[in-house]
Amino acid sequence: MGVFNSLNETSNKAVDLSEQFYQKTQEYYKLKVFHQLSLTTGMFCKMAILGSLGFLGLLFFSVAGTIFLGEILDSLVLSCLIIGALFFVIVTILYKTRKRIDNFIVKKLSAKFFT
Repeated sequence: MGVFNSLNETSNKAVDLSEQFYQKTQEYYKLKVFHQLSLTTGMFCKMAILGSLGFLGLLFFSVAGTIFLGEILDSLVLSCLIIGALFFVIVTILYKTRKRIDNFIVKKLSAKFFT
């Protein structure tokens, strides 16, 4: 009977160790998910704040540039057309380089996400 008691004790220890391992693994993944969610939320908040401020700055610069160019050319309509064409050129350049931008974003996010 000593062998059976020894086997029973060993199997009970193995079960206890596996339960501890399971609980620690569960805690680790909870912390990892919390870490990723807080990083993602912080990133989106920063993007929203910086994006909105950047948009406001771009808006003010474009209006001021249009008025200034209108005074130089003596035509507000022509200056609006030039500024609009400039925006279309910028959008076209960004559209042509969208793969590079996507790859850059994936590389930056993967470094944070998979560490």
